[in-house]
Amino acid sequence: MTSLPTSGHETAPEGQTRGLRRLFDRVRANALNLRQLVRGRARRVAAEPAPLPPGHRPQDVLAILLLTVGIAVIILDIPTYPWLRSLPPEYRNAFAAITDIGKGHWILWTTGIFCLASLALDWPRMTWRIRMVMTTIWTYCAYIFAVVSASGIIVLVLKWSLGRARPKLYEEVGPVHFDFFALNGAYTSFPSGHSTTIAALAASLALIFPSYRWLIIVCGFWIAFSRIMVGAHYPSDVIAGTLLGVSVAVVGARWMAHRRIGFVLSEAGALRPQIGGATARRSVVALWHVLTGKRSFYKTGTEHGTAGPSAQDT
Repeated sequence: MTSLPTSGHETAPEGQTRGLRRLFDRVRANALNLRQLVRGRARRVAAEPAPLPPGHRPQDVLAILLLTVGIAVIILDIPTYPWLRSLPPEYRNAFAAITDIGKGHWILWTTGIFCLASLALDWPRMTWRIRMVMTTIWTYCAYIFAVVSASGIIVLVLKWSLGRARPKLYEEVGPVHFDFFALNGAYTSFPSGHSTTIAALAASLALIFPSYRWLIIVCGFWIAFSRIMVGAHYPSDVIAGTLLGVSVAVVGARWMAHRRIGFVLSEAGALRPQIGGATARRSVVALWHVLTGKRSFYKTGTEHGTAGPSAQDT
């Protein structure tokens, strides 16, 4: 972009305009650089990708979905609502305190704003360690944003298309009433949107932090289970939503792993984060030193052109 002519005295509006243009140029350059980075990584994909392991293939996921959801509809959905009504209200109140963690807006806002704001940073001026940390955080935030938003769109289409009656209509229409394309909030029970979102988030975090996998899974289970306890969904709704969220997270991680972005595949085909535990710990320490003022975010005394993270940083 052509520079504006400068005079001996620059007014405040002119200075703000120039600053905004420089910021826009930096964001645009970083966005273009990231696009080229992803395109370059696509060349790493093998002509014939390794076959999916058992249990990860679409037909296997569909089989698991049909089996578990079908069993839940027959065995669990019918007695669940009367059982919930027999419990003291304290149980419902306790689970109501955590159930809204499954809403997707806070996940999308935090990860989305971070990714957009990061594009305005002057990446070449960052120190090597900080640039690596920021690139890693950006990659995983973009991954979480993508899987949560994608699974959310899918579940919305299914909910409003299938039109399953919610548990509050149990005494009127029963637990297995469907009114296709009803376009009524009372008929959007299957699958559970909260469960889909929290499953996508939990599966993503479990893949990113494998050392904490079981803790993340257990926390995600109770948040998804809360949808049953507050009377918003049947067990089959929660199971279907959970399988949907996990499937989208795994598919997204495998897509990235084939391009060696954020994840890699082991010889056995298992997913693991690209950054190792020791490197992750050093990166966290470096970031903490920046936040506490012990370390500089940018290189001192250097100026570089604007560009996003390079291929070797990812």
